[in-house]
Amino acid sequence: MSDRALRGLARRAGVQVDWTDYRSVAHSVAPATLRRILAAFGLPAETTAEIRQARAVLGGSQSRSVTPPLVTADAGCAIAVGGDLPVGTRGTFELEDGSRRDATIAAGADGNGELPGLAEPGYHRFVADRRAVAIAVAPERGVGVVEATGRARSWGLAAQIYSLPRDGDGGTGDFGAVAILAEAAARHGASAVALSPAHALFAAEPRRAGPYSPSSRLFLNVLYGDPGLIPELGSALELPAPPAGGLIDWGEAGTRRLAALRRIFAALPAEPDDFRRFRATAGPALEDHARFEALHAHQLATGGGWSWRSWPAPLRDARGPAVAAFAAEHADEVRFHAFLQWVAHRSRAAAQARARAAGMGIGLIADLAVGMDGDGSHAWSRPADLMTGLSVGAPPDLINGFGQNWGLTTFSPPALVNGGFAPFLATLRAAMADAGGVRIDHVMGLSRLWVIPEGGTAGDGAYVHFPVGDLLRLAVLESHRHRAVVIGEDLGTVAPGFRGRLSRRGIHGMRVLWFERRGETMRSPATWTRDAVAMTTTHDLPTVAGWWRAEDVRLRREIAGDAADPDEPAQRVADRTRLWQAMTKSGTAAGPQPEDATPVVDAALRHVAASRCQLMLLPVEDALALGEQPNLPGTIDEHPNWRRRLPSHVDTLLDAPDVATRLQAVDRARR
Repeated sequence: MSDRALRGLARRAGVQVDWTDYRSVAHSVAPATLRRILAAFGLPAETTAEIRQARAVLGGSQSRSVTPPLVTADAGCAIAVGGDLPVGTRGTFELEDGSRRDATIAAGADGNGELPGLAEPGYHRFVADRRAVAIAVAPERGVGVVEATGRARSWGLAAQIYSLPRDGDGGTGDFGAVAILAEAAARHGASAVALSPAHALFAAEPRRAGPYSPSSRLFLNVLYGDPGLIPELGSALELPAPPAGGLIDWGEAGTRRLAALRRIFAALPAEPDDFRRFRATAGPALEDHARFEALHAHQLATGGGWSWRSWPAPLRDARGPAVAAFAAEHADEVRFHAFLQWVAHRSRAAAQARARAAGMGIGLIADLAVGMDGDGSHAWSRPADLMTGLSVGAPPDLINGFGQNWGLTTFSPPALVNGGFAPFLATLRAAMADAGGVRIDHVMGLSRLWVIPEGGTAGDGAYVHFPVGDLLRLAVLESHRHRAVVIGEDLGTVAPGFRGRLSRRGIHGMRVLWFERRGETMRSPATWTRDAVAMTTTHDLPTVAGWWRAEDVRLRREIAGDAADPDEPAQRVADRTRLWQAMTKSGTAAGPQPEDATPVVDAALRHVAASRCQLMLLPVEDALALGEQPNLPGTIDEHPNWRRRLPSHVDTLLDAPDVATRLQAVDRARR
């Protein structure tokens, strides 16, 4: 078996066999890595015979000799179909609005068949010879910020849900606190509140609190549900809350909150009609998730292991009789976990309704994580959707010379195509439900992802390519249908031309103060990309006050010890001067460079607000001039990631004189 044959197979499967790192050094992916990736795609390639068989499989799915279950197209453009619908085939378009029109498959420029274009965006069908082909027709662009807000330049806050204190919350924020924050921000002129991910985590293990490592992206973190927002329940949590500020004890706060929700569930005289409708509409996906939660708790209680991979073999099969028998025996527990999802979904909907009623043009912006925990409910219930045996990360780069392994799994490209993109669509719709926008974390993953075989280092990975044209069309179509703005987190290594492709589709990129440079000089905000989102910082980066005081540099040096970059402290001193000079030049700062961080925070907010970006998202931490960042990448226990509570209750948070003055300056600059 030759490496040449293996590499050729990998290319046909969408694996990038050669890549260039941030130093412009070329690399070839090791044959062992290629075999592991191909195996995860269901294409074993250990022998010449297996490679030959895999090539035959790809010959069917990649050459368009077979029409996939869902074909995507742009409005008004010809619709490419597979060769098993021959040229000359007559049929009928059945449009989503119920109308019908006849059509005939013609020969395209590449010799494959194509249908005439449809002007109407939506999900349609072409029916011919008792066959039906689903067709998703996308508009040219998604819903943009200006369209949503009616303003050329608007702004909003960015907040970590868990960090928002309110009375009776029991120690962690929820959608009730989000609703209060949205109303308060709207009074100051904000059009949006961008939130940390609210995906379902692990109810049986509240200590597993990392919002970017969800159990499922189809459902919500039940700790964020606020029964006080749901009139049918007639009760609120009313839990004793620790003082604002400090750190969240997720084990204690989560256990206490779940116990209170269980009491509310047990006290119900009857199931609310809306809960029954929610459960029926959500269907098998919700039942699978609720069964997983009940099983997970049961297995932990009986010593069965924290990962479903260590459960007894019959329970690892979500569709097997053992799981069905467990669900029947523990029906009330399964119903409780479905109830928790209903409370969380109704709470989010109520928070968005209050944001829009307060005058926000966008309201809530959800955050869609790049992948899922391989030990979670999606991996248990729908393993065929995923790249089993591979984890997602990033190659070595300027910031992290060893690369990154995020410990997440995500969709398999062949499974997406062969499944009519159903998992991707379900995930998009879950993110856009009851939201005015969605931020797609690591949006480059729509085009390619760095994947790492289990047991390997981040540098042992390879890029896997996704059907980016199809995924972008579906994202734009769902934006159109939900009237939701789409923001792509495009920080880090970005393939040439990808940002332009996003822009043409109306997907907004991100521009962060620390990265807006030309060489060593910090760029004027007047030159920032107009159709992007401007930010002072993100949850993974230092706040303005923390950056000015070099708290992030100190933390990294404490953690890394002798491995820390010896030049970083001096570099930060020089960068402080560059930032102050840039802000002075933009007219947002004046006078000699200060030592105190407060005037720097004030100037930085005005500086970013002066950008020509259509939307500015201001992290609450910078509005409050806080020094600690929510997350320090590359750490687990060395830094209190995802645990910090804001220093005052959310109903008064924005009214402190210094905070109100900052927000007034931002609003004035944006108008």
